[in-house]
Amino acid sequence: MPSILPGHLYTFAALLAVSSLLVFSFMVYAGTARTSSEIRLLNKLLDHVAADASELLNIALTVNATIERQLQMPSAIGNQQYWLRLRNDSSSAWLEGGLGATPIEGSELKAYLPNGAFVSGSYLSGHGSAKLTCFLDDGILRVQLSSANGD
Repeated sequence: MPSILPGHLYTFAALLAVSSLLVFSFMVYAGTARTSSEIRLLNKLLDHVAADASELLNIALTVNATIERQLQMPSAIGNQQYWLRLRNDSSSAWLEGGLGATPIEGSELKAYLPNGAFVSGSYLSGHGSAKLTCFLDDGILRVQLSSANGD
C-alpha cells in the first residue's frame, strides 16, 4: 500500500498542473477575443468620426462658414477608456485612436481625412460628447476635435 500512495500523489500533481495550464490558456483566449472586439469597435468609431469630419470639411468649403457638430460618443469601449486625436504631416491628415487613458505615439488605428486640411485636437472618453469644428482660415481648411464640455 505505501507504494500506491505516492503514485496517486504524482497523478494528482500532474492533473493539477495540466488543469492550471488549460484554465490559463482559456483565460488568455477570452482576453484576446475581448480585446479584438474592442479594437473592431474603436475602428468603427474612428471611421464614423472621420466620415463626419470629411462631411463637415466639404460643407465648410462650400459655404465658407464655420461648422460645428457635436457627436455622441460612448463613455467606454468594453470597460476601457479610449482616446481620439487628429494629426497631420506635410502630406496627409488622419484621425488616430487607441484604448487606454493616455495617447501613444504611432498608433496603428487610423482613419485618413481629405488632403489639404490642417487638423488638431483630441478627445478622451468619459468627457461627454465630442465636438468637431471645421472652418476656413486664410484659405486653409481647419478641423478641430475637442470635448463638447470644454475638458
